[in-house]
This record gives sequence, C-alpha cells and structure tokens, in this order.
Amino acid sequence: MTDSDDLTARARIRDAAMRHFGEYGFERATIRGIAVEAGVSLGLVRHHFGSKQALREACDAHLIKLLRQLNDQVPEDLATSVTANPVAAARIAVGPYRDYLVRALVEGGVAPLFDEMVDLGTSRLVAADRQRTDPPTVDPKVRAAIGAAMALSITVLHQHISRAAGIDILSPAGDNMLARALIDIYSHPQLSLDEAQAALDRLPAEGN
Repeated sequence: MTDSDDLTARARIRDAAMRHFGEYGFERATIRGIAVEAGVSLGLVRHHFGSKQALREACDAHLIKLLRQLNDQVPEDLATSVTANPVAAARIAVGPYRDYLVRALVEGGVAPLFDEMVDLGTSRLVAADRQRTDPPTVDPKVRAAIGAAMALSITVLHQHISRAAGIDILSPAGDNMLARALIDIYSHPQLSLDEAQAALDRLPAEGN
C-alpha cells in the first residue's frame, strides 16, 4: 500500500528506520545508521524526527494507518466476522514492514498498534454480539485483545506456519489459505458451547 507522502524525505527516512529497527532492534539501532540506510544526512533525520524514540513512534503510527486502511477494506459481509481482524493483521506484515513488526513484537513494542487492533476488534465484536442469540460470557474488549494476540502471533511464527502448511503464509496464496483456515476453525469448533462450559465448571475453583 502507498500513501501520497511515500516519495517525501520523511517517508523515506521512516521506511529506512523500519528496516533498520527490523534488522538491529530498537536498542542497537542508531540515528546515524538510519540516515545511512535512507541515504540522507544525519541532520535531516534529526530535523524531521528529532530522536530515535520519535522515529519509532512515527513507524508505529504508519502501521496504525495501514491497519485502519485494511480494516476499511474488509467486505461488508465480513464486517462483524471474528476472522476479519486476524486476516488483516497477517496481511499488514507483508512487505518491508514485516521484520520491523516481528522484531518490535518480540521486544515488547508496538503497543499503539496492539491497542488499535483491540479497539477495532472491540467495535466489531460489539456489533456482532447484537446479532447473537447466545449472550457472550466474556467482555468484548478481552476477547478482542486475545484475538489481536492470536493474529499477531501469526506474524511472529509465520516461518513455522509456512513450513507446516507447505506455502508461504504471507504470500497472496498463503493469505487466502490463512483466511480459509481461520474461517474453518471458527465455524467448526471442537466443542459445543455447553460442552466447553461444562469442562470449565469441572476445573478446581481458584485457590483450591
């Protein structure tokens, strides 16, 4: 996906920072290294962003922008589907931002992106819950947070998933397979709601 600012110096520096952060991690990355990666002067990097932390915030903001664009592209008939956000989250990692996202997740970063995913997921679940005949037993924000974690884990574990699936899960064909697999998983649960609840009821009470 491209933006109108993709040819500006600021956008080039931002993308160079995402590549540099993805390769070295935030702590080891340097402003000087990012400048070299972007092919610009150190002073220009500082002029546009000021600090390494501000650069990381700009990188996260760009991912959030892409996530919102992907969210807006979800077809209307999937607007309340629990599979929509995981698929979008896997797709957002495709391309030059994948390494940045994986590294940041491992390091405990991209909190703004995670929070945005939770907010978007919560809105979808609240809308979907209105159509349910069985009342949910867990708060939609909690369910959205778990869904976001599951979605982002696909990005971190994509090499292992690809090896097991026999296809690059982040390729267009892999993206289609991922969507179909998620739909199958969610539409064919291994336990019925009554069976799952009964299993939970048999667990020892907290503190026992």
